[in-house]
Amino acid sequence: MNQNNRNYRATFILDNRGKEDSIEQIIEDVKKEIASLQGEITAVENVGKRDFARVTDAKFTGAPYVQIFFSGPATSPAQLKERLRLNSNVYRTFVESL
Repeated sequence: MNQNNRNYRATFILDNRGKEDSIEQIIEDVKKEIASLQGEITAVENVGKRDFARVTDAKFTGAPYVQIFFSGPATSPAQLKERLRLNSNVYRTFVESL
């Protein structure tokens, strides 16, 4: 690990409604995005489908959650959120430093 790298836990809420992409394919796409930002993935945990605490759409009350642990530069969280912002397969992104 590089001296300038930090450890992160990224939590993703995935949305594959009406799409042919499986959850595993979406996770692989997200892992590729992290790798393109010089991120090194240490662990992937598929938490499973969870119901939302606050439902904004009556037809979308829950979704699969995935946690990816990785190390990368300090700019990784902002760049990752920006890259995934327009990705319709990723409903929400939350990155925290460990």
